[in-house]
Amino acid sequence: QVQLVESGGGMVQAGGSLRLSCAASGRTFSRVAMGWFRQAPGKERDFVVGTAWTGDTTWYADSVKGRFTISRDDVKNTVYLQMNSLKPEDTAVYYCAASRYAGIRTHPSDYDAWGQGTQVTVSS
Repeated sequence: QVQLVESGGGMVQAGGSLRLSCAASGRTFSRVAMGWFRQAPGKERDFVVGTAWTGDTTWYADSVKGRFTISRDDVKNTVYLQMNSLKPEDTAVYYCAASRYAGIRTHPSDYDAWGQGTQVTVSS
């Protein structure tokens, strides 16, 4: 089993940037597809971006395409989410997740390990 710990959340004004980190331990991280999801109050957990275990394939939700970038460092067992041009509608708790599949998955049920979440608040 992979254990995940997110960090880097906080409060920022619209147009600002944040970088989230997700440190992994346990199961071989380099063979794990990873994803970021977010959940706003009263809403479902939504897919943000995913990366295959190879790290060379990514998929972004349309709402963040061109603004967010996922990357992974398999030496440090860490995946990052660089968020630029943040908008108030990006406000949510952000979760990183590890999938039992090698390829990119967009549904939460395809992920079997989750971090505790980190709050991102974007003010207008």
